[in-house]
Amino acid sequence: MKKTTLAFLLLAVFATMLIAGCTQVQTLPAPAPAATAVPTYVQNQQGVAIIRTVTATPTVAPPMKTIVETAVSDGRFTTLVAALQAAKLDGALSGPGPFTVFAPTDDAFKNLPAGTVESLLKTPEGQLKQILLYHVVDGKVMAADVVKLSSAKTLQGSNVNITVKESVVKINDATVKITDIQTKNGVIHVIDKVLIPPK
Repeated sequence: MKKTTLAFLLLAVFATMLIAGCTQVQTLPAPAPAATAVPTYVQNQQGVAIIRTVTATPTVAPPMKTIVETAVSDGRFTTLVAALQAAKLDGALSGPGPFTVFAPTDDAFKNLPAGTVESLLKTPEGQLKQILLYHVVDGKVMAADVVKLSSAKTLQGSNVNITVKESVVKINDATVKITDIQTKNGVIHVIDKVLIPPK
């Protein structure tokens, strides 16, 4: 009788250990799925395939240019740049700023009456300088802010009128063609006419 009881107890203990062991196996966390890699294979000098590790090189954005440098590199503002240099304003517009420039293109200067540019260049620090300053506003005024204004005071001292109609923005009678050309010391908005300050 004692042998039977002892055998029964041993059997019960073994069964308990077996159940506990099964429970422990079931509660183990599932292995994480293996990462999928796409290796690049190349051959070394002995013809053995090896894995080549490609290291990505981070791209570095080129340094921003000043207003004058941007106008020079753009290629559409050769007359404006020449006028700024003649009026000795290129140094100021290369300074820290920030400035907002309503920049007339070469075509805009061509639309002036014949001989106007040549006449202005004869006395560059006179009327020409005043005209150029009339295209510059102190501070960095992005297009989203320009459309909220009805006028803006220029470095020449007079205001330009700003109107918005059916998504067309005008500075006086000039139409803004391109906006928000960001530079190191401000922003350029391209216009299709030369602005003439009031007398």
